[in-house]
Amino acid sequence: MNFFLRSTARLGLSSRRSTGRPGFRRPTTIRALQLINGEHYAGAERVQDNLALQLPVEGVETAFVCVKPNQFESKRASRETPLLNLPMRNRLDVRPAFRLAKLVEREDFDLIHTHTPRTAMIGSLAARIAGVPFVHHVHGHTATEVNAGWKQRLATKVENRSLNRANYVIAVSPTVAQYLRSHGIAEQKVTVIPNGISGPGELPLKTPPSANQTWTLGIVGLLRPRKGLEVLLRAIAKLRTDGCDVTLRAVGPFETEDYRQSVLQWTSELGIAECVAWRGFQQDIAAELQQMDLFVFPSTLPEGMPMVLLEAMAWGVPIIASQVPGVVDCLRHEREAILVKPDDVDELAAGIHRLIDGQESRSREGAPTWQELRFAARERQQAEFSIATMASRVAKIYRNVLE
Repeated sequence: MNFFLRSTARLGLSSRRSTGRPGFRRPTTIRALQLINGEHYAGAERVQDNLALQLPVEGVETAFVCVKPNQFESKRASRETPLLNLPMRNRLDVRPAFRLAKLVEREDFDLIHTHTPRTAMIGSLAARIAGVPFVHHVHGHTATEVNAGWKQRLATKVENRSLNRANYVIAVSPTVAQYLRSHGIAEQKVTVIPNGISGPGELPLKTPPSANQTWTLGIVGLLRPRKGLEVLLRAIAKLRTDGCDVTLRAVGPFETEDYRQSVLQWTSELGIAECVAWRGFQQDIAAELQQMDLFVFPSTLPEGMPMVLLEAMAWGVPIIASQVPGVVDCLRHEREAILVKPDDVDELAAGIHRLIDGQESRSREGAPTWQELRFAARERQQAEFSIATMASRVAKIYRNVLE
């Protein structure tokens, strides 16, 4: 019991007179416990961070519990949101669920909101013990999140079984919703709530370099094999061989040290080591985006709804991306972006080259220019992918659950 007294004191939530478990009541202020991994600070974690910042506007108090604590705690923007680390000893360790249930009861949380397969497993059990609703947020296609193997199969099985117990399942895009239905999740449980961000008030004024000047390509994210970094590096080598002066600004940490060493070796072998600026993790993504002439998203596998794409749209950086699920939910070919086949070095290089050349003479009839792409993408982001809309719709799900 002393553990729970210490842990709830660290959460630092404002007091609320206990009225028992929610049942069918509709509280004026909702208390939602966000259960997350906390290992990285990438796209899904930024969604969780944004929700913590915006949900109070919707009458929702939030707190975080991390079951795999690491980078999230130190890198998040929502520093005022209480956070407790409750580590799992391994991916099948359910003991934290019992501690979590005690925490929910003691702090009078109204519901648990989970974001990953392992937190769905823990959260669904804790919700049953504490007698509160359970909402799960699906940020991608779990079955293809990593390369085929037992970890992938286990994560998919754990998530699917847990989701059958959820009151609501939030999908970040229509293609994720389709993925969930194909894995047997009841259609009436699934609600699509696209990710959202807050962009600049005014679109920064920018002019592209001329075709014979240096163009800075950019990539942002957790750098790992599924993100297509190797494809982009080979495309850059091809472009430079063809006389196109391009460099790369790579923002984000490598998933592992082994992968970092492999990538550095590839750049050396390709003869482009001096053309790549490895920026590592950066808190101010907007400042990084403003240093890029083109944003490249060469992912080779299905995505949820990449936050970095929404940020590039908001800041008016023209985008060239792989035509994969998740990307096609927020970008249309030759309207808001240039979309190319995934894992295709030649097509990626040709798309980049065509857009660079198109600044002085359109490469073919009707092809969009650099300026046309940035304005169209910015307009769609503001209309469909704002942080306020995302938080409002999540709060509505909470209220529906509690009714």
